Amino acid sequence: MPAPATGHVPSSSAIPDHGATVAQDPGLTGRALIIAVILTLLAGLWVRQSEILVLATQVTESIPAIPGLAALVLLLPLNSVLKRIRGARPLSRAEILVIFFFVTLSSTVMGVGITQFMFALIGTPFYSDDVEIPSVRPYLPAGLVVHNVEAIRQMYERALDGKVPWSIWIEPCLLWLLFFVALWCTLYCMMALFYRAWSEDEKLLFPQVMIPLEMTGGESGTAPFFRNRLMWAGFALAAVYNGINIAHALMPSFPAIGKMVDLSELFKSPPWSEISPLQFHIRPELVGLGYLVSTEISLTVWVSFVLMKAAAVIGVSMGVTPNTLPYSEEQGIGAYLVLAVSLVWLSRTYLKETWRSAVKGSAANGYEGISYRFAYAGLIGGILTVWTFMTLAGMAYWTSLAYLMVVMAVALVYGRLRAEAGVPLVWLFPYYMQKKLLLYSFGSRPFVAAGERNVPTWALFTFLARGYYPAVTGYQVEGMEISRRGGINPRRMAAGALLAITLGIVVGWYNHLTPYYQHGAAQLRGGIWGEWIAHPEYAAAARYPATPIHPDLTRVWASVSGAFIVFALWTLRLRCAGSALHPLGYVMACSYGSLIWSSFLIVWIVKSAALRYGGVKFYRATIPFFLGMALGHFAIAGIFWGLIGAWTGDSVRGYEVYFG
Repeated sequence: MPAPATGHVPSSSAIPDHGATVAQDPGLTGRALIIAVILTLLAGLWVRQSEILVLATQVTESIPAIPGLAALVLLLPLNSVLKRIRGARPLSRAEILVIFFFVTLSSTVMGVGITQFMFALIGTPFYSDDVEIPSVRPYLPAGLVVHNVEAIRQMYERALDGKVPWSIWIEPCLLWLLFFVALWCTLYCMMALFYRAWSEDEKLLFPQVMIPLEMTGGESGTAPFFRNRLMWAGFALAAVYNGINIAHALMPSFPAIGKMVDLSELFKSPPWSEISPLQFHIRPELVGLGYLVSTEISLTVWVSFVLMKAAAVIGVSMGVTPNTLPYSEEQGIGAYLVLAVSLVWLSRTYLKETWRSAVKGSAANGYEGISYRFAYAGLIGGILTVWTFMTLAGMAYWTSLAYLMVVMAVALVYGRLRAEAGVPLVWLFPYYMQKKLLLYSFGSRPFVAAGERNVPTWALFTFLARGYYPAVTGYQVEGMEISRRGGINPRRMAAGALLAITLGIVVGWYNHLTPYYQHGAAQLRGGIWGEWIAHPEYAAAARYPATPIHPDLTRVWASVSGAFIVFALWTLRLRCAGSALHPLGYVMACSYGSLIWSSFLIVWIVKSAALRYGGVKFYRATIPFFLGMALGHFAIAGIFWGLIGAWTGDSVRGYEVYFG
C-alpha cells in the first residue's frame, strides 16, 4: 500500500530520515535489566490483584500495557532527580525506553487473553459438570494438561493448605513456555523480513511509538513535550472526563458522563432494528491516537460500518432471517487473508533482496536486531517447530499446518495495522475466526476423520484464535521502530524482548496458580477468563463424531465477499493515488466496527477540517493535544484508577474500564 501523504507525518518535532544512521546506545544494560525485572515482578503483583483477585481494570489489555506506561511515568521524574545529584548516574533515554518496552511486553503476556485463557482451556475438561466433556479427556496431551482431576478441582475450589502442587504443574509450564517462546521467535522473524520495507520504503507512521518517544524527549531528544500547553490541555480534557466518571463511581449521586451513548432505542421496528446494537463509544485514547492516522483509514472505518448496517437492513427487508447479516467477522477473516497475500506481493522485490542477502550471509545492519539469514532460518525453523509441537500434541499434521498458516496470516496483517494505523486495541482482528473459518468451510467431518485426538487437541489450541498472543507482532515491529528512532542497539532490544516474554510467562503462571489454589478460581470474581469459550469448544469436540456440522456456504460466501472487497480497495488504491478509501479501514470495521466507528468519525471530521482550513503546519501543531488526550486517559483511567481498583475492589464497579 502506498505511503501516507507527507502531511500525515505525526510529529511535533523533526522526524529523522528513515534511512539515517543514528548513534546507538546499548539500551539493555545490566542496571536496566535489573530495573526491568523488578518492575515486571511488581507489575505481576498488580495484574494478580487487578485481573485475578478482584477483577478491576484489565491493565494488560491496554496498548501500551498500563504497567509499562506506569514504569515510564515512575522512571522519568526519578531520573530527573538523579540528573541533579552530583556523582549520580542517571539512566539514558535508551535505557528508559528499553525498560518501558520490557515491562510492557512482560505485562501483556500475563493478561486475560493469554495466560488466564490457557488455564481455562487446561482446566475446563477436567472440572466441567457437562456430561459430554469428560469423554474428551483421554485424547488430550498428557504433557500439556493436568490429568489429575483432584488437582484441577483444588484449583477451582481451593486447596486446603493453599499450596500449588508444583510437581504436577512443572511439566505443562515448561512445555507451554517452550511453545510460546518458539511462536514468539517465529513471528519476530516474520516481522523482521517486512519491517524495513514498511519503515524505510513506505515510511509508515508507527503511531504507537509516539507517546514513549515524546515522553522521553521527542524525536530529537530535546522536544519539550511536557512543557507543551496543548498537550496538557488534551491531558486535562481526558482527566476531567475520567474524573467525573470516577466521582460518580465513588459518589453515585454525582452526575456521570458515562462511557457511551446508546442509540439502539432509536431503531426498534423491523427492518430498522437490524441497526441495533448501536453505541457511540467515548474513547479518548482512540481519538487521540487516531488523529495520527490517515484520513483515508478513518473515513473507511465509519463508512464501512454504516454500509454493513445498511446491508443488514436491506437484507431483512428482502426476507433474510433477522440478526444474521452482515457477517462482519466472516468478511473480516476473508479480508485479512487477502491482505496478508497482498502484503507479501507488495514487498516481493524487497523480499527477494533479503533472500539474496540471506544466501550471501550478509551481516545484520538494520534495526531488526537479526540478520536476514537468521530471519529466514528462524521463520522456517520456527514454523517447523511450532507445527511439530502441535502435531505431536495430537493434531493431524494438515490441520495444525492449515490452522498455523491462518493464524500467522492474521498476525502479519495485525502487525501492519499497528505500523500504519496504531489503533490501541489488542482485539482488533477477526478473533476466533482463524478456527471457525476452517470449520464452516469444510465442516467437522474431515477433522474428526483425521483421528480421535485431532479435534480435542485443536480445542486446547483455541487460544491461538480467540486469545491475543499472535497480536504481539504489533509490539515486535514497534520495538524495531523504537530502536531506530531512539538510537538503541537493535540486537540488545531484540534480546530484551525475548527475555521479557519469557519472564512474563513465568511470572504470569505463578501469579495465576498461587491465588487459584489459595482462594479457588471459581470463588474469585469472574472465575477464569475464557471458561465460556472453553466449555462449548470441548462440548463440540465431544459431539462432532455423532452430530457433525456441515459446511456453511452462507458464511463461506461472506468470507469471499470480504476478500473481494478488500482486493478491490487495494487495487483501487494502487491505481488511483487519490483514492479516499483504504483496505485497512475496512478490515478494522469488520473486526471491531461497533466499538471504533464513533471515534474514527470524530477523528475524520476534526483532522479533515484541520488539514483543509489550517494546513499541514496547523495539523502538526495540534498533534500534542491529541497525544495528551490519549496519555491522560491511560494515566487516569489506567494507572490512577487501575491502582485504586486493584486494592479497593468494589470501588471500581461504578466505572469499570476495559481497554480491549
